[in-house]
Amino acid sequence: MTTPMAPVTPLPADAPVVQPGSFLTLHYRLAGPAGDVINTFDGKPATLSLGMGELSPEVENLLLGLPEGAHTTFHVPAGVAFGERNPDMVQWVARKLLNELGDPMEQYTQGDVVQFPTPDGSGTYAGVALQVRDDGAVQFDFNHPLASQPVTFEVKLIGVL
Repeated sequence: MTTPMAPVTPLPADAPVVQPGSFLTLHYRLAGPAGDVINTFDGKPATLSLGMGELSPEVENLLLGLPEGAHTTFHVPAGVAFGERNPDMVQWVARKLLNELGDPMEQYTQGDVVQFPTPDGSGTYAGVALQVRDDGAVQFDFNHPLASQPVTFEVKLIGVL
């Protein structure tokens, strides 16, 4: 069960409310026990369309019903926001394939975050390099960095369309 905090400021009764498919301008922060994974509060706000997969469905559901102007924080139990870690999502990628997908001169090191194209070419997904073998193959963890962890999700809704 998630635990929301109440909005910080009073909001107008006629403020637009987040619904499925809403287009949002917002600041948000996603953090786990080790700290922030993403935080837009110190920079430009994010824009996204609900239901387009820019946030996990579980996190998007927390936004539903919030009015424009709301500033709240949710505490989400471990494994709920981004699922459980899946050991099958840790995979070796051959150097030949890495060369085809990117810069053949790239040198990968532990901790590198690498973007890969989705199979249909419509987007990308990230993997974190865990190990590099002598033959150039790299072991990547494709799990979300907050999988299996409790998550703090802070949001300030600037605009709702």
